Amino acid sequence: MTWVDVLPFVTGIRTGSRSGVGESVLRPDGTLKVTGEFAYSSDLWLDGMLWGATLRSPHPSAWIRSVDVGPALAMPGVFAVLTHEDVPGEKFYGLEHKDQPVLAIDQVRYQGEAVALVAADHPETARRAAAAIVVDYEVREAVVDARRAAFDPSCPPVHAHGNLVRHQPVRVGSTFDAPVVVTGEYEVGMQDQAFLGPESGLAVPGEDGGVDLYVATQWLHVDQDQVAPCLALPKEKVRLSLAGVGGAFGAREDLSMQIHASMLALRTGKPVKIVYGREESFFGHVHRHPARMRYEHGATADGRLVYVRAEIVLDGGAYCSSSPAVVGNAASLGVGPYEVGNVWIDAYGVYTNNPPCGAMRGFGAVQACYAYESQMDRLAEACGLSPVEVRIRNAVSQGSKLATGQIVDTPAPLADMLRELEAMPGPGEPSAARDLRSLPGGVAQTTHGEGVRRGVGYGVGIKNICFSEGFDDYSTARVRVELLGGEPHVLVHTAAAEVGQGLITIKAQIARTELGIDKVTIAPADTSVGSAGSSSASRQSYVTGGAVKATCEAVRERLDRMRAGHPELTLEELLELYGPVEETREYRHRPTTPMDPLTGQGDSHVQLALCVHRAVVDVDVELGLVKVVELAAVQDVGRILNPLALEGQIHGGTAQGLGLALMEEIQVRDGKVLNPSFTDYLIPTILDMPPMRLSILENPDPHAPYGLRGAGEPPTLSSTPAVAAAVRAATGLDLPRVPIRPEDIALVPAAG
Repeated sequence: MTWVDVLPFVTGIRTGSRSGVGESVLRPDGTLKVTGEFAYSSDLWLDGMLWGATLRSPHPSAWIRSVDVGPALAMPGVFAVLTHEDVPGEKFYGLEHKDQPVLAIDQVRYQGEAVALVAADHPETARRAAAAIVVDYEVREAVVDARRAAFDPSCPPVHAHGNLVRHQPVRVGSTFDAPVVVTGEYEVGMQDQAFLGPESGLAVPGEDGGVDLYVATQWLHVDQDQVAPCLALPKEKVRLSLAGVGGAFGAREDLSMQIHASMLALRTGKPVKIVYGREESFFGHVHRHPARMRYEHGATADGRLVYVRAEIVLDGGAYCSSSPAVVGNAASLGVGPYEVGNVWIDAYGVYTNNPPCGAMRGFGAVQACYAYESQMDRLAEACGLSPVEVRIRNAVSQGSKLATGQIVDTPAPLADMLRELEAMPGPGEPSAARDLRSLPGGVAQTTHGEGVRRGVGYGVGIKNICFSEGFDDYSTARVRVELLGGEPHVLVHTAAAEVGQGLITIKAQIARTELGIDKVTIAPADTSVGSAGSSSASRQSYVTGGAVKATCEAVRERLDRMRAGHPELTLEELLELYGPVEETREYRHRPTTPMDPLTGQGDSHVQLALCVHRAVVDVDVELGLVKVVELAAVQDVGRILNPLALEGQIHGGTAQGLGLALMEEIQVRDGKVLNPSFTDYLIPTILDMPPMRLSILENPDPHAPYGLRGAGEPPTLSSTPAVAAAVRAATGLDLPRVPIRPEDIALVPAAG
């Protein structure tokens, strides 16, 4: 593992004034990733290492009657075959509840559950040996309907304690009738994070009986907290270092191969590498919770909300993962960024025998956003208002009270954002002679414009930033200033995971801004420094950025004291006289409180972020094909730290929202995944992403470092309902489910 020196890759941007906060400093890893030179976790290599492979269940629900590892052990080149009996310590792990077995014990609860492990001297040998293990399964009825799991007493329990993970109500007010009422039932399919770098890592046995694990993850310390007890080792003997990460989007918050590779390394005494193939990756990580939702909005005749009722059922799959927190987000943000005095929400997370679901960009708020925004469009139609006007009339602003009773105490200019979005120029009317590439179906020549209709739609989303509900959310930074080659140099060390969001660049920008020193090195993230929390919840710029800022301030104060005693000395001379200056600080944001379990009330969120989208689509109503012509977005980010990186985050989040609207879904039938490949699981390509117009607003949050507002997730919320609304506008169809499929759109010609 090597340190990341930012400066050699910054192509001439070397002065503190041009490479600090607010500048479009280039990413140090950008060129390397584009040229293929970047080292990902799957590229790790040690001489003499073994390869690990995992045997997984073909059944979504079954008892395990016996496991015969003999045929695998008999194969040449096989060094170890392990089952649950070989787990050295605790047999269960989990993010919030330890309900998931390291290896299946007496039963399997989803297709793809890990049953046994193999270590061999060649990856193909390891795979063949895993396939040779004989498991006797007694297949049983799989629980695959989330509503049945939640509400039907006759439904078999997935776990002994039942099928309910969490029920979170929100109760406000007592008036639940109004002159105008619109209702709807909505469904969101199971979306995959679809990162390009599959799960992989290298476990190296240590001379002290511990293990060094190099892995692509989102949270080194929570991995350590889960791995160590299962290995029966103290945490200090399980040392984790971040390897190159090829995308994450939430799926790397949960463990995948970490315990498995470590078990094999400790058993064999050799380094063990595990790399999932693409199909195994679909089974080896959590996905976005599918949701089924029922909503009822009541309003006055002029479109002002009186009440909202909602039932949100989230399918958590076989194990808990982060489902409780996802339920909390869906419940607390279930009415969206709108003022409404009467709310009755019930949000449920349930166990099923479907694939486990957990964190994905937007984290519970995405599902609710699709439903409440669809409802706002229905309300606009019922009241004879435009989609923008009905949202403006109900928009929150600074001082508004959310459904949880929390006061919006920072800028929230939603009405102004909507007006600005509506006033943005559009793509213009299509010309008579159109390039095929601009039409649905593209160069496949499915149409030359006949049967193509244009639609425009809007979407609004509100997303919590950082961890919520009383979680002790903090980050640690260590900053060292010293002379290297006669010049001042800054070393920044945190455990924060760079998963593609550009955090390495931001940390260096903050250090230059606070210390005025040009040369900054970012040390590799590992567990030798205090926790930085997860690279999720759009929190790292806020929390780890805050930690780096606070630590740099402490270093600067020490340097100032040194300088006060020797005003005639330069910084170089001070460092030569006193030696290196190093400080470590933890940074915590303001506290939050859990939601009341009966009413949902509480100041559960640290910060809230808003994004609004407008989508323009062309739809071939005969074939059901959709071409997104343009997307426009307005987002308030508080303070821009890196304009170029920020634009990339908004584009990326929007792309995932477009994918959920039109193409991305893990197809699950009777608990079995039908499309575990990038051939059959479709994600947007560069040809699917339209031109984007962006307006990025800066209304600083006084509680946040530099006034920033987390920006990575909000675009994912609002882009999905905007695209869906545009397709509805083009077709006149209801379309209550995403992703919208061609068969949902295509108009069947009349018989005869």
